[in-house]
Amino acid sequence: ALDIGNTNIVIGCIENGDIIFNGRLTTDSAKTDMEFAVMLKNILTINNIDTDSFEGAIMSSVVPPINQAIKTAVRLVIGKEPMTISGCEGLKVLLDDPSQLGNDLVVGAVTVLHDFTPPIILIDMGTATTIFVIDKSGTYIGGAIIPGVMISQKALSQMTSLLPSISLEAPASAIGKNTIDAMQSGAILGNASMLDGMIDKIETELGEKATVVATGGLSKSIIKNCRHNIIYDENLLLKGLWLIYKNHNAD
Repeated sequence: ALDIGNTNIVIGCIENGDIIFNGRLTTDSAKTDMEFAVMLKNILTINNIDTDSFEGAIMSSVVPPINQAIKTAVRLVIGKEPMTISGCEGLKVLLDDPSQLGNDLVVGAVTVLHDFTPPIILIDMGTATTIFVIDKSGTYIGGAIIPGVMISQKALSQMTSLLPSISLEAPASAIGKNTIDAMQSGAILGNASMLDGMIDKIETELGEKATVVATGGLSKSIIKNCRHNIIYDENLLLKGLWLIYKNHNAD
C-alpha cells in the first residue's frame, strides 16, 4: 500500500490486515519510474520483503504528476498493477463539490468510520494540517486546512533576518526566555492550542462531543500538549488503504 503525500510517500506491506513493515520515500516529481522502482525494490529488500509474495497493491495520491511513474514502478517491482483510489469510495459527502475531497481524506474517513462511532474529528498533520469532520450520521461534512507546522517554520526562518531554523521540541515553558524557546513554544504549544480551539469550535457547531483522532508525522509531538483527549494512529491511512483494497477484492 502506498500513500503518496506532498512531502513523503509512505509504503506499507500488509498481510491479513497486519502492517508488517512501513517506510518512507521522499516525494520527488523529478524522479523517473525506473528511479522510483530502484528505491522501492531496495527498501523492500533491506527489510527482507519478498517481492514475489504480493497478491496486489493499492495507492492513494495527492500528487497527480507522479502517479504514472509510481504505478509503473510498482508494476516493475512486484509484477502487479496497483489499484488506485477513485471517487469517495462509498463515503457520504456533504460538500459544495464532493470531487474536491482529496484521496487522503477519503482513506482516513474509511478508517475512522471502521474503528470509531461518529461524530469524529480527524486531524492529519503533514505538509498541511487538515481537520475534517464526520457527523453522527457518518457523513463527511467539511473541515479546515491550515499551513503545516514545517511550512510555517520554514517560512518564518526564510522570511525573517534573525529567526533560525529550529528542531520541533516542546519547550519547558510557554513563555520562552530566548529566541529558540520562543519559536518552539509557538510551533509546538501554539499548534496544540490551535487544535484545542478548533476542536472546541467544531464541537460547538456539531452540538455534541466528538471522538478526535490524529495521524501524520508531526501530530504525535503536538497532541501530547493538547488538553483534549486525542487518539493517535500512525498507520491510519495504511489501514484505510487495506480496508478499501479488501472491499474491492471481497471475493
